Amino acid sequence: MGETEQRPTAGSRLGAQENAGISTLEHGQKPPMTPPGKLVSIKIQMLDDTQETFDIPQRAPGKVLHDAVCNHLNLVEGDYFGLEFPDHKKMMVWLDLLKPVMKQIRRPKHVVVKFVVKFFPPDHAQLQEELTRYLFALQVKQDLAQGRLTCNDTSTALLISHIVQSEIGDFDETIDREHLAKNKYIPHQEALEDKIMEFHRNHMGQTPAESDFQLLEIARRLEMYGIRLHPAKDREGTKINLAVANTGILVFQGHTKINAFNWAKVRKLSFKRKRFLIKLRPDVNSSFQDTLEFLMASRDFCKSFWKICVEHHAFFRLFEEPKPKPKPVLFSRGSSFRFSGRTQKQVLDYVKEGGHKKVQFERKHSKIHSIRSLTAQPSEQHTEVPKQSARAYGDNNDAAAVQSCRQGKELKASAEDTGQHKSPSLKKSPKEGRKVDGAVVSTVEEEEEPAKDRMQQNRPQSQQPSTAGSLTGSPHLSELSINSQGGPSVANITLSPNLSPDAKQSSPLVSPLLNDPSCIRADDEEEVKRKRFPTEKAYFIAKEVATTERTYLKDLEVITSWFQSAVSKEDCMPETLKNLIFSNFEPLHKFHTGFLKEIEQRLALWEGRSNAHIKGDYQRIGDVMLKNIQSMKQLTIHLRKHNEILMELENGIKNSRKLETFCRDFELQKVCYLPLNTFLLRPLHRLMHYKQIMERLCKHYPPSHIDFRDSRAALAEISEMVAQLHGDMIKMENFQKLNELKKDLIGMDNLVIPGREFIRLGSLSKLSGKGLQQRMFFLFNDILLYTSRGLTASNQFKVHGHLPLYGMTMEESEEEWGVPHCLTLRGQHQSIVVAASTRAEMDKWTEDIQMAIDLAEKSSVPAPELLASSPPDNKDPLSVSDCSSLPAGLISDQRPVSISYVCWYRMQSLSFYDILQSNENQLSGNLLRKFKNSNGWQKLWVVFTNFCMFFYKSHQDNHPLASLPLLGYSLTLPSESENIHKDYVFKLHFKSHVYYFRAESEYTFERWMEVIRSATSSASRTRALSHKEPHAY
Repeated sequence: MGETEQRPTAGSRLGAQENAGISTLEHGQKPPMTPPGKLVSIKIQMLDDTQETFDIPQRAPGKVLHDAVCNHLNLVEGDYFGLEFPDHKKMMVWLDLLKPVMKQIRRPKHVVVKFVVKFFPPDHAQLQEELTRYLFALQVKQDLAQGRLTCNDTSTALLISHIVQSEIGDFDETIDREHLAKNKYIPHQEALEDKIMEFHRNHMGQTPAESDFQLLEIARRLEMYGIRLHPAKDREGTKINLAVANTGILVFQGHTKINAFNWAKVRKLSFKRKRFLIKLRPDVNSSFQDTLEFLMASRDFCKSFWKICVEHHAFFRLFEEPKPKPKPVLFSRGSSFRFSGRTQKQVLDYVKEGGHKKVQFERKHSKIHSIRSLTAQPSEQHTEVPKQSARAYGDNNDAAAVQSCRQGKELKASAEDTGQHKSPSLKKSPKEGRKVDGAVVSTVEEEEEPAKDRMQQNRPQSQQPSTAGSLTGSPHLSELSINSQGGPSVANITLSPNLSPDAKQSSPLVSPLLNDPSCIRADDEEEVKRKRFPTEKAYFIAKEVATTERTYLKDLEVITSWFQSAVSKEDCMPETLKNLIFSNFEPLHKFHTGFLKEIEQRLALWEGRSNAHIKGDYQRIGDVMLKNIQSMKQLTIHLRKHNEILMELENGIKNSRKLETFCRDFELQKVCYLPLNTFLLRPLHRLMHYKQIMERLCKHYPPSHIDFRDSRAALAEISEMVAQLHGDMIKMENFQKLNELKKDLIGMDNLVIPGREFIRLGSLSKLSGKGLQQRMFFLFNDILLYTSRGLTASNQFKVHGHLPLYGMTMEESEEEWGVPHCLTLRGQHQSIVVAASTRAEMDKWTEDIQMAIDLAEKSSVPAPELLASSPPDNKDPLSVSDCSSLPAGLISDQRPVSISYVCWYRMQSLSFYDILQSNENQLSGNLLRKFKNSNGWQKLWVVFTNFCMFFYKSHQDNHPLASLPLLGYSLTLPSESENIHKDYVFKLHFKSHVYYFRAESEYTFERWMEVIRSATSSASRTRALSHKEPHAY
């Protein structure tokens, strides 16, 4: 009498002692008993969209409410779940289990608390109970509907097909269509209904429990699985998103993961007002500590995210609940928050011991009454996707989805471990509640190529049991090894979440992107590859032909496919111009499609992938090159038309505002990763590549080699073509550059005029009454323009003034002004003082300005008036300090970033000679990439062109995921202290941004070093420049 009956809680069922878990209590002090008194009603929205009302004492802590929900569901593994609600600032926060509920939820009548998954384990096989997996499956379904779990159409359809199987059972076309018409799992579902039913047809006989298991098997490999994004900014002001997972803290840009900080490397997490700080552990051979800082919207946002990080670290990394710290006697410093509850290890240990009662439960949405646990092992025939379905996959995400359906043996092995206990069930069927509001699902528009080779690349060995749950490390886009040579991957594959990233709009130069170890290869796989494929230099030269040809063909498709398709939908281009462009590009595309096929067939024979018994006669490339270069001569008539195409397109843009808008909009598309005119010049650039490749091949072969004669003949043929077209190419390149600069400048009337030649652009400091001010200078053969970056959305440069070169003199004036690397330029009407950032930069400007002055003197023609208006320079001051927070890393902006813009931010300069060299120094191929603070190597398809590295997941992708402008970067080899310990590794670094890249052979390593060095060190050079022919480089 007088005693209150104690209801069993989730903690007591797990057999753990009551513990406060945070330092708000004295050491050893227990939390207060549930206080009696007035009851308050709290509405809880369950994962099946129903609402339940729970009455708890007014002063009860959050733990009482959480336990009440778990008891209602008979949920043993309730520690994976949490309660979230909108606070008074409408920010979604987690319910603190030790604070009184009423101090957190001020107006319970107007608040609906959501019961959702809080901690997502790395492997769903760690979830021992069928009920837990069912609730996780409901969370996946909810995240799909709300747009949190983003993936491509194929993966989305496969996920939904498993949901449909669990809800209505085996495939029936009529029932399926009715069910999909009534139930919208994602917005715009109609477009995927056929694909959903195609996948559903393959799940015959699969039980709801098996469907949940398969659903989680696919979902756990998606990059956004279990991710909640928290908006923030990095030190450079770039908008990013932070998230926390079982492996550590993740950094996203849009829905693309760009960095990961593993718990093992994090020494301390803290926050100061709005700043979230991550202190990393120092490297083994280094004494410094790296502290990363992120700025969030408010202190409340920052603290909320910090709490979530603390809880995730404790739940997944600690063996037991952390002990509370003693309460300070006088005053406390900082937050006393600590994780409260059982860790994942404690939950796993208890459930495996079987100390709980197992009962059945009811699936609200399922029409199937036969409910069984995964103790009944799924058969292989029910977990496979037939070959015809598998071939529909087009990227790594799809491969991951296919893999989950193919690994019947793996699922069987997992089932034996996880299905030993029957599942608990609900005591009663929850009442029907309101549906979840669907948000737009952000899907990635990736082409789904039905390529058999692609499937072979992504298909893992199905004999090896899945061990992802026991592995540590950050979740990545996809850790499936991709063998670029088309061979099967090794069996030792780490399975982790994957997703095709969707590169979102961001600032032009941003923090490290693409932390996508989607293709992390184990060392044993690398050894297999080295032993399997040829190692001679000629093979890698031939392979360079193939890799660069793939990129070239994709560039041609930008014109023949994407641009032509866009033009056909808009009535903005004259028919004569359409015919001129596409009638000359389509024959080129057709020829090079066949050319690439021949090269790839020869490489396959060389590698022994087909007809392995036939080797000697096929271990060469000169005969293929000679045959195709001779055929290419017939296309010279089309190549000579490119000058006319360029001129007519620019005239059309000048005369038609509609065509100008159309071309500008097309350049904003993802596929147009370079300026449109650059794609029009690609066929001429390609001739230079062939010439370079054949020169290297002839230099490598001895005269007695079987391939030497054909290679030398091919070199003679291509050299003749280059000589015939080289003059036209120089003129077109100058014309294209002038038109590109015209788009970058504000305040110009007639920049593109006959006879004007571009020489150099770059950032210099101009001395004025307010000190040194950063200005962007553009040097031509008749004038020198100086500008500052405007405040427009397009980041154009505002012209401040110009100096005609006719009659100009130049002298060094470091002593006069006390400014290092200083020059005085004296024109006929105006003089200016400029300073370069380094001595090397000053030498480059001095050389080119003097050359331009000499050319202007010989022409004896003053420069025409250029400016629409020439405002005084002091009206728009821009201090050098304005560049103190220059972004330096990778770019995810979809618009091609202007070289002028990069030079402005990196304080670099670029000459026309450098641009011509960059057109020759282009390269494509696979590289492994690693960040300074990351563990694994990530395999990416990399295209180097236009002073920039563009990153793709594979060569079949239509657009890059990100790019890295290399101007200003330093190219070095890693030191011993950096602990790389791999062959063929080079290092790129600029300020705090460090990237390591790893090539597959000595030849490819040297080639990447050669082309990247041309972009990172375009310093002094000896020109073969004639003053009569300034561009005859």
